[in-house]
Parts: sequence; structure tokens; C-alpha cells
Amino acid sequence: MFDIAIILINYNSSELSIDCINSIYEKTSNEINFQVIITDNCSENKDFENLKSFCDNSNLPNLKLLKNNINAGFGGGNMYGFKHSNAKYLAFVNNDTLFLNDCLAILKNELDNNLSIGIAGAQAYKEDNKFLISLDHFASPAREIFGRSFLELINPKKYPKRKKKYNSPIEVNFVPGSFMFIRVDDFVKVGGFDQQIFLYYEETDLCLRLAKMNKFAYLIPEAEFIHFHGASTEKSLAIKKELKISLLYVMKKHYGNFGYQSVRWFLLVKYGLSSLIKAKNRPLFSLIWRGAPMSESLQYKQK
Repeated sequence: MFDIAIILINYNSSELSIDCINSIYEKTSNEINFQVIITDNCSENKDFENLKSFCDNSNLPNLKLLKNNINAGFGGGNMYGFKHSNAKYLAFVNNDTLFLNDCLAILKNELDNNLSIGIAGAQAYKEDNKFLISLDHFASPAREIFGRSFLELINPKKYPKRKKKYNSPIEVNFVPGSFMFIRVDDFVKVGGFDQQIFLYYEETDLCLRLAKMNKFAYLIPEAEFIHFHGASTEKSLAIKKELKISLLYVMKKHYGNFGYQSVRWFLLVKYGLSSLIKAKNRPLFSLIWRGAPMSESLQYKQK
């Protein structure tokens, strides 16, 4: 059994994956016994072959490339990789990241010494080494309607400032999905990723379920990495729709019909008014009016 299984998803972004993998092996100390598992989420053949050639010729130990026969999204792709892992800890790492230091050893040490930590994240930086927000507050009716700044103002203990740079570990609501470190036992006990969610809000859903088990999320700022934010996901109307579908799914799952309807009607007013000026918002208004059904998720359009 390995100490840590690092799981990455590749989707038509093999050069990012290669750079990420190289940084993992470069920065991780020899004291950590780890494996790297890449789930290719049905990339175009040229991109997959480029990644396969790298894996076959790199001579990097314990590197495994898997090919999914369909784009299973974030949760599904990570679960596919997890099923092929054999470790005590899991690190779910976006392929558009680069390690700046021995992140895995730092995070492992924190979880080894604090059983209340259910999941941990590292401090992210932009490509130019500028600070990048690395914690967030749970997606909730209060957050969606009143905003993050209001929550931080009225209850700073529960909602620590997102735009502040911390120097020591701090308990947060959840850590971004770009870098998540968790015990396998806790991941299994909580049920892993909800594969009903194709993209977005997987991490807030996972951390909400962990918190109900008294396993909490922590930002560990000593561990540092670069995140080329959004580099692996192309922005489009379909992606914007997916955000709303996932958001309203999480609202209903964790806050019931009242929470779901509260956020839905808030979004209807927001996009209804903006649609009068911006025609590009009308498809989003229409989607939300229909209740943002999961049947319209991108996961049902994969071939």
C-alpha cells in the first residue's frame, strides 16, 4: 500500500498534465511512498496519445494512465481513478497546477497529527506568484442571496476572510477542488464524490457531508502550489448552465426544497432583470425557470 495516491484528470490538456506530473515528482520528498493515477476523460486521440507517450517513456515510478470511455466529469473521473488506487491518503489535484514545495508531505503531516481534519487544501498562487483565494464558504441560500462579504462581516469566526493570506492552518468551510487531500477511510465513509454532479460544487458537497461527520476542512498555507485558474476548462454558455444546474442540485440536496426555491427565485429575479439588457443571459433565465433539471446536465450529452 502507498502512503498517498495522487489522482489527476486529463481532458484534452495533456501538456498541462505533463507539467503537473513532473512538478509532483520533482517536489515530493523520497520519504513519501506515492503513486500517480491519471484518468483520461475520453480526450481526443491525439491528446491521449501525447500523454500516453510521456507516461510510457518517462521512467517515473508508480505512474498509471487510465482511459475512460466517456467524459465522466470531475467527480466521475476522480472516482474512476480512486477505484484503481491503493493508498492511505488521496490527493485530488487539478492538472492545471504546479507544486511549489513538498505539498504532500506537509499535508500528510497535518492529517497524521490532527484527526479532526477531514480534508485539507494547500495555498494557491497565480502564474505570476500572486495570492489566489484558497478557501470558500459553503454554497448556501445565505451565501447566494446575501453574498460572501456579508457573511464574513456578521460571523467572521464561521466565515473567515477569503482574501486574507494566512500563516498557519485554519478551519474553513471548504477548500477548492483544485487541490484536496483526504484520508481514504473518510472518503469511503462519506461516500466519495456524488457522481450526479458533472462539474462544479463537488467540493462543497463533499465537505458538507464530511462536516456532518465532524470531519472539517482546513487550509494548510505552508503547502503551496500554482493554479492556472480555469486553464483546463473552456468557458461557454454550456459551462455557465452547468454551474447553475450543479448549484441548484446542491441547494436541494443539503437545504431542502425551501433552500432550493429561495435560491431559484433569487436567480430568476437576477437573470430576469439582466436579460432585459443582456440577451446572452436569457438562456440562463430559461434554464432556471425550468428548475435547472439535472437531465439537462452535460453528463447526459456525452458520447
